[in-house]
Amino acid sequence: MPIALDKARTTGIAVLATVAGAGALYLARSFFVPLMLSILFAVLFRPLVRRFEAVRVPTPIGALIVLFIVLGVMGAGAAALATPAREWVAQAPQHVKEAEARLRQLRKPVQQITQAAERMEGAVGGEPGGERPQASAGSPSATPQAAATLFGNTAAFVGGLVEVLLLTFLLLASGDLFLQKLLHVFPGERSAALKVTRDVEDAVSRYMVANAVINLGQGLVVAIAMAIIGLPSPPLWGVLTFFCEFVPYLGAAFMLFLLSVVGLATFQGIGHAALAPLAYLLITTLQNNLVSPLAYGRHLRLNPVAVLVGVMFWWFLWGIPGAFLAVPLVATAKILGDHVRGLSAMGEFLAG
Repeated sequence: MPIALDKARTTGIAVLATVAGAGALYLARSFFVPLMLSILFAVLFRPLVRRFEAVRVPTPIGALIVLFIVLGVMGAGAAALATPAREWVAQAPQHVKEAEARLRQLRKPVQQITQAAERMEGAVGGEPGGERPQASAGSPSATPQAAATLFGNTAAFVGGLVEVLLLTFLLLASGDLFLQKLLHVFPGERSAALKVTRDVEDAVSRYMVANAVINLGQGLVVAIAMAIIGLPSPPLWGVLTFFCEFVPYLGAAFMLFLLSVVGLATFQGIGHAALAPLAYLLITTLQNNLVSPLAYGRHLRLNPVAVLVGVMFWWFLWGIPGAFLAVPLVATAKILGDHVRGLSAMGEFLAG
């Protein structure tokens, strides 16, 4: 009995600690999200900074050059796609209305049955009450409210972006300072700590680079497919594919929804409108089952169920940034499980 009681007590403490940790991560997400994104980008760009160090460029200068290159590429891409994106956003309300009109035609049989049931209910129970007043979307107070919300979201995004860039620069400019501090704190486990750190850096860098290359190829294929189908602004759909596919599962679901709405708004026939989401589904299925396993290699193959649970968990805690960080975090946990004796069960479960 005492042994069973101790096990139950240990399990209860572990559960409470997990819940408390998740609550802390959720409440302090404004602190942890920029920090984790900065660490991820620092790990990703650290090999490039090392190349500058190899040719005797000071580490802070190398970090600054790398960040300027990344920002330049992103700025050039954003400038090239600004016009089609602006046009699409301006036409989005009209697209939604047209898609709703097409869907309303498909729902006519169901609506007729529903209306017949309501008439029967009214005949049995009397006339229904008056309609409830609805708030008008075009009321004078709606526009200032929407503008304030948009401005607040934009300011928060810009502030978060500046914070991530500044933290990333500081982490890159510090070189291997944090690694040296870690080895100093754990002198008896110096080789193990160095091995774990290098493996995590290698796995995360390999995953992000491979994911970027795969997403680039998938974006090109999607853009070509949308051009063949006749969907407007094919490059825009290619770029959206590139960025959305960085968020496992959720990004593909968002693209399928978006392509379905635009297809219904653009084409007359339901069959023609369904070509866009079906083509995307076919492309992403082939990519996930044929291209990704070859590109990631044996060391980056993770348990798909664990990845899905990780994406859902971190999305619940931190939203879209959490879903973006989910796979690197799961990969890091797997590496820790492979090297730390007490976490071997976790490493075995997360392995693909």
